[in-house]
Order: sequence, then C-alpha cells, then structure tokens
Amino acid sequence: MTDPRTTAPTTAPTAPTAPTTASTAPTAAPTTIAVIAGEVGVSVTTVSKVLNGRADVAPHTRARVEASLRRHQYRRRTRGPATAGHLDLVFHEYGSAWTMEIIRGVDAVAAPANVGVALSHLDGRHRPSRHWFDGAVARRPLGMLFVLCTVTDEQRERLARQRIPFVVVDSDSATSASVPTIGANNWSGGLLATRHLIGLGHRRIAIISGPADVLCSRARVAGFRSAHEEAGLPVDASLARYGNFHVGGGDEHATSLLALDDRPTAIFAGSDMQAIGVYRAARRLGLDIPGDLSVIGYDNLPVAEWIGPALTTVNQPLRDMAGTATRMLLDLARGAEPPTTRIDFVTELVVRESTAPPPGR
Repeated sequence: MTDPRTTAPTTAPTAPTAPTTASTAPTAAPTTIAVIAGEVGVSVTTVSKVLNGRADVAPHTRARVEASLRRHQYRRRTRGPATAGHLDLVFHEYGSAWTMEIIRGVDAVAAPANVGVALSHLDGRHRPSRHWFDGAVARRPLGMLFVLCTVTDEQRERLARQRIPFVVVDSDSATSASVPTIGANNWSGGLLATRHLIGLGHRRIAIISGPADVLCSRARVAGFRSAHEEAGLPVDASLARYGNFHVGGGDEHATSLLALDDRPTAIFAGSDMQAIGVYRAARRLGLDIPGDLSVIGYDNLPVAEWIGPALTTVNQPLRDMAGTATRMLLDLARGAEPPTTRIDFVTELVVRESTAPPPGR
C-alpha cells in the first residue's frame, strides 16, 4: 500500500501568471491650468482670470492664453446638478409685448426649478461685445439663453471650456447641428399669410419684414414670394421692405407704401407691433381697415385681439418656444444631452377682422 504522504504530484506546478485586469501603459495626464500657464509663460492666476472672464488681463496675453486653451482642448470639470443659481436671458434688444411673452415663458419653467433669471440686451447687436461677454462669463451663470442673437465661434469655445451651456431662440443665422436652437417655421408663416390675402383676391400685396440680416425676416419674405409663385403672380420688388419690428418701423414703411400711385391693397407686417404702425399710417391717410386696406401681423400677441379691428395674424407660440428653450438649457446644465438640437414650432394663421377682399371685389 502506498503512503499518500510520499506520493509525487502528478502535475507540475504552474508559474504565477501576470495580472490581466489592467494595462500598465501610462496614461496622459489631464491638462491643468498650471500646464497652460507654463506653456504661455504667465502665472496660474492669469490663466484663472482668463477662464473666469476677468477684464484685468491685457488683450495680447488673453489671446495667447485662449490659443493655448484651444490647443489643449481644455475643459473645466463638470459641475453638479443645476438646482439653483441663475441663467442669463439675453435679447438683441428690448421690445415691449414681444419681449414680455418670452420672459413669461422662461419664468414659467425657471421659477419652479428655483433658478433666477438675469435680463440683459445687446443694444440691437446680434453678437455680444467682448466687454459684455467677459462680464457675463464672470458671473458664472448656469447657462445662457440668447433671443434673436447668438455668440461668435470664439465665444462659443470659451463657453464650452467653462461648461456654460447656451441655447438660441429664433436664431438670426443658420446654426450648426451642435448649437441647440428653438425656432418657428417662419417660411410657412409667410406662406400662410400671403396665401390668405391672395385667396381674398388681393394682387398688390406689400410685405414689411424685420432687419434684412435676420434669418426669420428673410424666411418670411421667402414664404411671401413662394405664395406668389404658386399662384402664378409676379412679385413687385418695390413692395417688399425691410425695417425693424417696432411700431415706428411699420408706420414709416406703410406711409411710404401707401403714398405710391398704385398703392398696395394689403400689407403683411413682420410683427404685430409693426402692424399697429401700419394701422396708424392708414388712419392718418383716412384709409379704412379692412375696407381700403387689409393688414396681417405676426406673433399673435395679446394686443392683436385688443386693437380695432382685431388683427389677423400669424401665431408664433412665443411662450412655448421660450419654455422649451429653458427646459433644454436646464437639462444641459445638469449634464443631460437633448434628444434633438433643433426644434421648429408650427406657425398658424389666426383670421380676425383686419382682412377682407380688396375694394371693388
């Protein structure tokens, strides 16, 4: 009988194996502001000032620091969930009723989320100045909501580095897919308004749009032209005007249009406030609305129902647009990616009392 204590092993012992759970290759260290400072030859404090939008940095030094930040694709660490703080609501300029509709839509979403809203405007510009932008970034908002304006490519990079998201409402220029944008179908709005007037029998139709360098203005004019083309009607270029969206702009252009020997029988205004200016010009000239002149506005502000005759207008759901943009911005501030970066709301024609067949029909 064999003693089990003296039996030789039947298999040779195996050599210890190397761990397989992780690679031993070194990983690249993340770029820090100290790395940026060393590369540029400035202090860490100076880099920090640039990142925080401080104004007390020489322009050429700021440019060198920002170039280094771009090369290294520097990003701040992701912030935690946005449950308080403030967002910047930035208009290209303040209007009256139109601005208030946007503010109400933003506040309806921001207030329940315990988020404050800081209002500002760009004095009619569609891009922020460096001075304005530096100050806004230094306040460290949860995000920025731009209305009828947006940032430059350089400013966009700075916001990305500092993890400050932004959303554009009713953009003035074509945005890339990576820029979250909330708008409305302005081409369709122009088409619907003009179709309505053509259907009533109007053939001399004028349009007063907003600034020529704003996309929504051009899109409404494009819809106006498309309605003429589908009806086989020529477009008189002298009846298409670009101005501003205010009462004074509507009054000025309507006065000029209604002084023509072959004046228009209908005017499609780029905003309800412009349409009020058209009313004022028509009444000053002794013209009846809609007996002598049909008028259509745009936006469907509350004032459209209050004036007499009640204004036919294109409904642009401004409060819904602003609320949707605010929800998207807060989601981005929390680190969530939106399912889509472009939402266009449907526009609808609201027929009231200011449109009728032209005289003699």
